[in-house]
Amino acid sequence: MKELILLRHAKSSWEYSVQDRNRSLTEKGVHRIKAIAHASASHFEGVDVVFSSPANRAFHTASILMHELNLPFEKLIISETLYTFEVSQVVQFVRSLPTTYAKVVCVGHNPAYTAAVSTFSSESLPHLPTAAWVSFQFDQNDWKNIQHGKVNYGLPKELLQ
Repeated sequence: MKELILLRHAKSSWEYSVQDRNRSLTEKGVHRIKAIAHASASHFEGVDVVFSSPANRAFHTASILMHELNLPFEKLIISETLYTFEVSQVVQFVRSLPTTYAKVVCVGHNPAYTAAVSTFSSESLPHLPTAAWVSFQFDQNDWKNIQHGKVNYGLPKELLQ
């Protein structure tokens, strides 16, 4: 059995004239990921590894989550592959994970994460908001074979519209 949690980065700022990957979190974004971390703490128990896009907003979201949940920072791995907006790259990344990982968190971006819901399960999702997460439980034991995951949302589904 494998479990995947896709966490979209928290609200980021457009205030400064910087490259997309360098945009920072807003104060609202910082507060929201802290609140989401505490409200969802039980869902993140037993995580083997946390992968994050190298984008500033994603890395800071992952760091705040880990700090708030007292997860060891040795479990955080930055992956250039997750700095993508294409679902195919996210799917390829997840399906290439080592089988030694049973529970994985990936912190990244839309529209890839919203689209991943229908790829990894039989459900669809109109929009995954910032700092929201969706998890999938797969019956398969190898990441390359995952399909038809059972979905759990980090917010009530009506708030994900």
